[in-house]
Amino acid sequence: MRGHQLLEPLLMRPLEEGEKQLLPRRWQILGDLVLVNIPAEIEHLKHDIGEALLVVYPRCKSVLWDKGVRGKLRKPDIEVIAGSKTNTIHKENYCKFALDASRVMFSAGNFAERARMSEVGCSEKVLDMFSGIGQLCIPMAVHAHPQSICAIELNSVAYGYLKQNITLNDIDDIVHPILGNCAYVTPKEQFDRVIMGHFDAFDYLQTALQALVPGGVMHYHEIVPLELMRERPRAHVAQAARALNRSTELLGVRKVKDYAPGIAHVVVDATIN
Repeated sequence: MRGHQLLEPLLMRPLEEGEKQLLPRRWQILGDLVLVNIPAEIEHLKHDIGEALLVVYPRCKSVLWDKGVRGKLRKPDIEVIAGSKTNTIHKENYCKFALDASRVMFSAGNFAERARMSEVGCSEKVLDMFSGIGQLCIPMAVHAHPQSICAIELNSVAYGYLKQNITLNDIDDIVHPILGNCAYVTPKEQFDRVIMGHFDAFDYLQTALQALVPGGVMHYHEIVPLELMRERPRAHVAQAARALNRSTELLGVRKVKDYAPGIAHVVVDATIN
């Protein structure tokens, strides 16, 4: 049964045909929270939708209307439409992520990329430049056990959860958090791998390249129109490398998920020589 067909019988009143077509078809579960996007045209149904989702997921405590994120610090735009709590512990791939969904971002749609990061980095020194609450570096630390991970985060709230999650996953000996702007606090030491999991990563490419040893690997994230997905992100990496008299070897370009109609979130994997 599709999402909107699941919800319709649980709503408090019969719907008009146009309302039925706009009902959410998918949502995400974070711990004991449900996050759902609701079209503005049916905002008047938001509380009914929230209560219906709590019936569908009786173990969940709250339903949050996810309206996206705002600003450089990626602050969620969230409205509670059923229940009252916004904090949770999300468990995934043997990792635990404490978070407040109204204060920090966590995308369940990036699961495959988090799982992929858990398979790389063994015996390496890793730099995670936009760590958030540890979405990418924690799976790597838990499963791949690299020598060390330097995790940098600018948002003080997300940084607090990053520190909490490092302890929660018992990886204090591997992940070393730093609060600040990557442009100013990136250590001068050389890393074997750099993760750039932020859509503003382009502005920090040269900082990342200068931190990467010859032969090191970069994971560079970007949002891009689908028709430019294969060329534009890899060109950005190559251009930044040439400016520093370095060369690149493309390992792959992957679509992480659809970001918006005609827009993809992609990641470029490249060796930097």
